Amino acid sequence: MSASKQSTQRKRTGLGALAGAGDHAGGDAGEDFSVIEAIGGPRGVVESMLPGVVFVVLFIATNDLNLTIGVSAALAVVQVIARLIQRQSVMGALSGLIAVGICLVWAWKSHEARNYYMLGFLTNGVYAALLAVSLAVRVPGLGLVIEFIRQMPTERFRAWFRDWMDDKALKRAYMIITALWLGLFALRLAVQVPLYVTDHVGALGVTRLIMGIPFWALAIWVSYLVIATPLHRHKAAARAREATE
Repeated sequence: MSASKQSTQRKRTGLGALAGAGDHAGGDAGEDFSVIEAIGGPRGVVESMLPGVVFVVLFIATNDLNLTIGVSAALAVVQVIARLIQRQSVMGALSGLIAVGICLVWAWKSHEARNYYMLGFLTNGVYAALLAVSLAVRVPGLGLVIEFIRQMPTERFRAWFRDWMDDKALKRAYMIITALWLGLFALRLAVQVPLYVTDHVGALGVTRLIMGIPFWALAIWVSYLVIATPLHRHKAAARAREATE
């Protein structure tokens, strides 16, 4: 894969898609930016959701935790093998396999199906805490991530940091989307933890699916709408400065 293709793929996946948001601001923004591609494409969506769907459906149908764990684990492995056979990138499927593996081991060791979702609670809690701290110190966490993806500060970190932090409009946009993502993680915990505590595994599984990829896609799309214009103007100003130097 060429460097240009790798860059394009990076920008169109997850938060990397937001790093290229300024490139698509304007009349063709809706055509260039795809939420489906930003969350991994149709296949990536299916691979992300399928183990969770199988887990909750099979457990509700059989109430057999060992069978549910075995089938879910086999499915995650098959997804990686399919990628290997087709000679496609396995990083997404492999990271998914590791995450599913941790969840399944947690449920198996504790003998409680609800603990399949414990890793998700921990990661959402950590993300929410980090974003809350970043808002408190007025350094938007999403801004750090997007700017790091957009232009990795291999040197002159202070200049890189001040470049986007001193742009009031861009910083404000980053603060808004950081608050948005903090709200997303907090909402997930507020809705799902009570279901975990009361051991409503079926309802918890369905809620996790609804608040998973669909919420992620919505957050990416809204974030794109918020930052596209200020990021485009920031990039244009940077190019103008370079042209005069």
